[in-house]
Amino acid sequence: MSEAALEGCRAAARAWEFELAWKLCWLEKGLAGPGWRRSGMGLQVRVELHEASGLWTAVGDDGKRRVRETAETADEATALVHEAFGLKAWRPQPPPPPGWHRFTLVHSPVGRAPGYADPCYDVIKARPPRGCVPEDLGGCFALRCERPGARLLDAVGELCGEVRTGYGLLMTDLGIERLWEWASDGTDGWGAEIVGQLLLMAAERGPRLGYGVDDLVRFLRTAAGSCRDGSGPAGVLRP
Repeated sequence: MSEAALEGCRAAARAWEFELAWKLCWLEKGLAGPGWRRSGMGLQVRVELHEASGLWTAVGDDGKRRVRETAETADEATALVHEAFGLKAWRPQPPPPPGWHRFTLVHSPVGRAPGYADPCYDVIKARPPRGCVPEDLGGCFALRCERPGARLLDAVGELCGEVRTGYGLLMTDLGIERLWEWASDGTDGWGAEIVGQLLLMAAERGPRLGYGVDDLVRFLRTAAGSCRDGSGPAGVLRP
């Protein structure tokens, strides 16, 4: 067989391999369907609302057995499935009192963060800020907090300043994994947490590059336009 013919066979094989991988990818998505939640240890949980009854059903499958639980909320049905598999269940807490906010601050500096057991955290573990509980979050030091503030970022900023002054730590993370996602849920919701994390990351990384805090503030004011609050003529932030 000529070299040209061999190259043609190789090209056809590569095309077939790509097409097969693509079809398998879509087949996996079709089999899983929407609503599956990966929960570690090989467990998948699918939740579904029954509109007639208003109840949620969660089906858990770990590859060996399948468990079905029904409850009034998706979170509770999922928690019951987790418990049926011997896992720790998560249930949402009641909302904090008016004027208070719940959030998680993580010390995850750019590069490599110290482990949770690092002695640099001994003082803050022994005497954490008011309203905060230290926690090992994936090997990083974290504070789960309930703090007062007019808005979420007010509470986060005040606590970060307190931690920086009192413990020498610049908290850089609010536990957001997908910074590119978005939620238009107001000044105290998930969207605000994303904005807060972006600002904390900038506060740490900017000075490492030679940009001071004043430089960052000036950049925001300049980039947002002439209005000091960053809004357009109609009071709405424009891209």
